[in-house]
Amino acid sequence: MHHDSDPPRALTVAVAPGVAPRLLRDIDDVEDLARYRAEGGYRVVGATAELLDQISTSGLRGRGGAGFPLAVKLSGVRAAALRGSRTVAVANGEEGEPASIKDKWLMRHRPHLVLDGLRLAAAVVGAHRAVVYLSDGESARAVDHALTELDAAAITEVPIELVVVEPGYVAGEETAAVRAVNGGPAKPTDKPPRPFESGVDGLPTLINNVETLAHLPFIQAHGGEAFRAVGTPGSPGTFLATVTGGGRGPGLYELAHGTPFATLLDLHGVPASEVRGALMGGYFSGLLGEPILDATLDHESLRALGSALGCGAVALLTDECPVTIAAAVLAYFDRENAGQCGSCFNGTAAMAAAATALHEHRATDTDLANLHRWSTVLRGRGACATLDAAANIAESLLTAFPAEVRAHLTGRCPTCADPAPLPLRPFHAETAVLA
Repeated sequence: MHHDSDPPRALTVAVAPGVAPRLLRDIDDVEDLARYRAEGGYRVVGATAELLDQISTSGLRGRGGAGFPLAVKLSGVRAAALRGSRTVAVANGEEGEPASIKDKWLMRHRPHLVLDGLRLAAAVVGAHRAVVYLSDGESARAVDHALTELDAAAITEVPIELVVVEPGYVAGEETAAVRAVNGGPAKPTDKPPRPFESGVDGLPTLINNVETLAHLPFIQAHGGEAFRAVGTPGSPGTFLATVTGGGRGPGLYELAHGTPFATLLDLHGVPASEVRGALMGGYFSGLLGEPILDATLDHESLRALGSALGCGAVALLTDECPVTIAAAVLAYFDRENAGQCGSCFNGTAAMAAAATALHEHRATDTDLANLHRWSTVLRGRGACATLDAAANIAESLLTAFPAEVRAHLTGRCPTCADPAPLPLRPFHAETAVLA
């Protein structure tokens, strides 16, 4: 497990065998405009209705966590534009998940791919304004330089601006992005209205993760059927997986949806015999035990296991105690809480306290019963999904690792008989390695 205090370890960037890369490139520096255009970037937009049809055919789903079909989002905002409303498009690069680094890599190394995707999405929804929203300083410098190159080359179909905020787990939530772009704090607001109804400046707003948008130039160039030539029917195309754990530095891999989990382990160089489970989707989707070893990496397969692919971040559990990991993540949620909703503020604190007590071998049966109850009744409350994420962690710990939970309850856990202090951000994919 990588702790914040550990020295940065080299990032491995690789493409799965047999997969033609669509997003990753062998780039140590920043891809400039000339290099990106030489690959066919910034094509003439053409008919936006036809482009939307190709995106719909592609089946492209959001890569930020929820996996929502992009064409549906585009159609909703486009309809508002056709009714005469001004609209806005936002590329969300505020990668709040500590275990994920895919968006930072794209913005730091391929900013023009992200901007090209944003430009295409903005054209489809008729946006009069586009925004790149992020918190990472190195990414901001790369994107800002790329915007300067676009201005010099007169590639300016839509004005694109940069909005930089302080990093935070909740800052990447879509209503937090709207609030920040509007000049407020990067904290979520109640829904409805959703941003596609009323977002930036009160206008219908498209907000999509930067990896999602980075797929659009491929779809424009090759079409929707080519996009779904790899992947599964329900999860087409390739995606970026950030992998941590297993005693190795972080890895960033481009995979086809439907790739066996065992293939990802081979890429990361970790024997399956050493893996007892995984923390899925960054900190959001919860813990999975040994069933993950036989799974494939796509939305439908992981949903069947009671988990989710989320943002594509996978943290491998090898010699870590799952109780310790769950307690650390819940404590992180407690610290990162926006402090706006009583149910979330109190609920995350209560679950974190119970899990910490379990980690320290001082929990009771009542603590466990409360943890189970809270993980059920607190779902769906609050302005954002932080409380749901905490509930996912608590519930999955109890269901996926009952033997380890019982061992902590009786004070006889063989993995951590003498519990160490909780790591602040377990499996943190150290961003310093990306520079």
